Amino acid sequence: MSVRVRFAPSPTGFLHVGGVRTALYVWLFARHHGGTTVLRIEDTDTEREEAGAIEQIQRSLDWLGLDFDESPSAGGPHGPYLQSERSEHYQAAVDRLLAQGDAYRCYQTAEELEVARAEARQTDDPALPTRLHRDLTAEQIAAFEQEGRPAVIRFRTPLEGETVIDDLVRGRVVFEHRLLGDTVLMRGGGRPTYQLANPLDDLEMGITHVIRGEDLLSSTPRQKLLVEALGGTFPQTAHLSMILGADKKRLSKRHGAASVEEFRDAGYLPEALVNFLALCGWSWDGETELMSVAELVERFSLERVNPAPAVFDHEKLAWMNGQYLRALDAEAYANALRSYLEDAGSPLASSARLEELVPLVQEKLGAFGEFDSLVGSLLEAREPEAESWQKLLSDENAGRILDAAITALAGLSTFDADSVESALRAVCEELEMKPRQAFLPIRIAIAGSTVAAGLYESIAFLGREASLERLERARVAVASL
Repeated sequence: MSVRVRFAPSPTGFLHVGGVRTALYVWLFARHHGGTTVLRIEDTDTEREEAGAIEQIQRSLDWLGLDFDESPSAGGPHGPYLQSERSEHYQAAVDRLLAQGDAYRCYQTAEELEVARAEARQTDDPALPTRLHRDLTAEQIAAFEQEGRPAVIRFRTPLEGETVIDDLVRGRVVFEHRLLGDTVLMRGGGRPTYQLANPLDDLEMGITHVIRGEDLLSSTPRQKLLVEALGGTFPQTAHLSMILGADKKRLSKRHGAASVEEFRDAGYLPEALVNFLALCGWSWDGETELMSVAELVERFSLERVNPAPAVFDHEKLAWMNGQYLRALDAEAYANALRSYLEDAGSPLASSARLEELVPLVQEKLGAFGEFDSLVGSLLEAREPEAESWQKLLSDENAGRILDAAITALAGLSTFDADSVESALRAVCEELEMKPRQAFLPIRIAIAGSTVAAGLYESIAFLGREASLERLERARVAVASL
């Protein structure tokens, strides 16, 4: 059997990490088996669709390197791949189900349905309200039509028996038919529901495996019954667990970045995010953490996907991204950094000396987004951070520290990091201070912040003239108090 899997997001919001993890597992599974990936956009819910979401979905997948063989942009033999362009397919399926007796028109109003649901809560048949128009007489139907009532199309679920799903992640799951109810397949006006469009598209596109979130597991028996009523074979399923925040609650904006593009904008490498997300619910041997995309493709299997919820650990992602950054050679690092700064619209991207800072930052940055705050002030003159500057001004020893540093650095014959270090350590001995105490005013004067890259290297990078100018500026500010 040739594997065909799909990722079918709805553009009712931007693609978040949970959706990307699903897309990644779909892609890895297909590539591992030499199969075909399909990107289908489920955009029938026009009222909730968010402007630009389809484009954001495609951008995110492209950035991560998840190329889909068939999609709205790539085309393919089973298109269209936008559900909004497949209306004729859904209407034809409904007409067939009605003719077979596997579907019927339901004329319940919203108010009647709500009353019936309230009454059903007092019984052991919670699905009863969905079946009240299941066996209308011809006279009742004619009366409703005469009244002008709109109708929805419901699937005629068997009243007895059960549907068994042998899920590749969650194992054997049994659903009693009497509890499923009669699912709405098409709303008034001919709008298909998820329960019709999703399984029908899978059937017509030859999907062999459905990999999706566990929140959709309850839809599976309904969709399986529908596909079988249409004479098809339902795909194998793998329902993935949710991704939780560190507080073990469902991942959301309160836990930090949730959109893939937020991680891109923060300066994470796509390879690192792919590696990290692959391990959010799957592992190779329980120990190996750093794996290339090729290794992930070779090793991935649904059998090793954990049914327990995964936890999104931002600290681990930052560590992993740092590992990927440090593994780059200096040229690749500089090119990636410059590209990131260009995309971010940073003026630092055009600096001719950007490459010189690579040795200074490569071992320190967890993401390119930290570059500006760490060393941006070395590439362009800036006003110091207010809080840091106030620390300098309130330091009772700042004046004599700065005086000593100016004298020591001005007298150097060679101005490199080693010479700067020797000079500043001599200042500490002269003032009988520990480096931590003596270097703080110097660091603030040089970098404009208490947080900066290596002090000796920063001073050497700036050079004698610029370094002395910054130190003297700070000294004048201290003297004016």
